[in-house]
Amino acid sequence: MFSIFKKDPLKKLNKDYSAKLEQAMHAQRNGDIKSYSMLTHEAEQILKEIEALEQNSP
Repeated sequence: MFSIFKKDPLKKLNKDYSAKLEQAMHAQRNGDIKSYSMLTHEAEQILKEIEALEQNSP
């Protein structure tokens, strides 16, 4: 009945994933390769969570 009030975790993860990739791109352009590497790794972890949710959803 109240399913309209539930937030979609997949939508939030996709938004977080895009944000991390954008932050990584800016870090790379600024020459901060260490931050770029860390942000890319975090984005990959989020992508794994997205894939897991997609596989479990009907």
